[in-house]
Amino acid sequence: MPTTIQGIPFHILNTGERSLPHIIFLHGFLGSGSDWLPVARELDNTYCCMMVDLTGHGNASFLQTSSIDGFFEQTVDALAELLRQSAFSPCFLVGYSMGGRLALTLLLRHPDLFTKAIIISASPGLRTQKEQIDRQEHDEKIARKIERNFEGFIEAWYNQPLFSTLKNHPIFKEVEKERKINDPSSLAIALRVLGTGRQPSLWKSLVKNNVPVRFFVGEKDERYVEIGHQMVKLCPGSDLEIFPHCGHTLQLENKELFLDRLRLFFNQQEKHKL
Repeated sequence: MPTTIQGIPFHILNTGERSLPHIIFLHGFLGSGSDWLPVARELDNTYCCMMVDLTGHGNASFLQTSSIDGFFEQTVDALAELLRQSAFSPCFLVGYSMGGRLALTLLLRHPDLFTKAIIISASPGLRTQKEQIDRQEHDEKIARKIERNFEGFIEAWYNQPLFSTLKNHPIFKEVEKERKINDPSSLAIALRVLGTGRQPSLWKSLVKNNVPVRFFVGEKDERYVEIGHQMVKLCPGSDLEIFPHCGHTLQLENKELFLDRLRLFFNQQEKHKL
């Protein structure tokens, strides 16, 4: 059963002993918390992994909402409350793509909850209101496609260039199968309220960061490589790690390297205070 915080549904899957340091994992659009299980199973001797089904995904089916404006920030604040109730804070944070955008917003709005963060293939949002409005209109068209022809949408989604390396990976068929389990109507609402066009711009807020953070991007995901370079110039205590031969889904395409870099960063003792 999902947990409802401030009227927003989530679902949590846990591995590892609760007495261990906690890592919170946030998945991308179309995914679910279980996307992180292959990673979590490699970590459950040293970490308690909390894998969250975000609103509209997996077991956190969406209830119809009449309030789109501000829902992104409400979701972030509800996540913060969920973590205060469920985790031993401060904890580690990992977010991918949509989950990375939520994670970055969560980190900047509630820094007291986190020791360190890894943000994967994600951005601080769009810089101008016009860009946001244009993206909202674009996402509305995509949401309608999801509602009309979900399987056709899935095929078109993974034909995007940023997923070309994933499509050629042996794991792709299993990923595609998992994506089709989600409820299309819930996903359409999730896109309308959690899409990039609804994310508050964080570009000016990055300078206020006081938590060590790593931005992970795939070498072949050129747009996010450039965004990553821009973010580390603005964000104190941050570094950029570029994964060779990988695209947007680097944690799937090279799980071993991802785990190595995660352990290295989370186990590293900071030599100075930010």
